[in-house]
Amino acid sequence: QVQLVESGGGLVQAGGSLTLSCAASGLTFSNYAMGWFRQAPGKEREFVAGISRVGGRTNYVDSVKGRFTISEDTVKNTVFLQMNSLKPEDTAVYYCAAQSTTTWYYVASNVAEYTYWGQGTQVTVTS
Repeated sequence: QVQLVESGGGLVQAGGSLTLSCAASGLTFSNYAMGWFRQAPGKEREFVAGISRVGGRTNYVDSVKGRFTISEDTVKNTVFLQMNSLKPEDTAVYYCAAQSTTTWYYVASNVAEYTYWGQGTQVTVTS
């Protein structure tokens, strides 16, 4: 059974930092690209960042470039999202997701291309 378990969310002031973690189990980590998405109230779920199956190629939505960093620990099957210079508009539930792909460098930004999802962790940024 595949499980993705997020942690690290919380309440932070604007300009602060948080690091989200996503521990994956029940899958062969190297067969999946991993992504972080977020969903604010009344809005669609949007891609935030992703990392390729092999080689650590990354992809970010423009609004977080230079502020967020995705990384992974392939020994611990864990993916991280380091979030710096947080803004109130970053407030959302953040989800970890796994994308099955045979292309080592491909990182999808489309929700539909991700197979497995975590339960989400709330990030609230106050002004």
